[in-house]
Amino acid sequence: MIHEEKKTAKIVEELTLFFFALGADKIQSGIEKKGKDVTITFQANYHPDYAHKLKQMEEYLNCPKNDGMEDVYWELAGSGEPGETSQLLLVGMMIDKAQIRMEEGEVYLRLYKEQLE
Repeated sequence: MIHEEKKTAKIVEELTLFFFALGADKIQSGIEKKGKDVTITFQANYHPDYAHKLKQMEEYLNCPKNDGMEDVYWELAGSGEPGETSQLLLVGMMIDKAQIRMEEGEVYLRLYKEQLE
């Protein structure tokens, strides 16, 4: 099962790097696991000059989950250029659902993932 936990850690790593690249200086993340279900919470601020990079985030994080792509490419999460929205597409393929709330200068994420056994 440690393989599935590594995937969850990669998701948090990718989001952390993404927001660092957007000028974040306040980032909080959490992971809650209940059986096979994992909820990742994430809160970060960002510099207003990078607000345009958040436009595609909701679309990318809510793309259809793709277990086949996840199994092959999950290790690449966190390996691209920080701040690249294309890395968010990979995260989107690894999760089941994303709830996103954006406020002035802050983003709140709640990501849901069912782990494989």
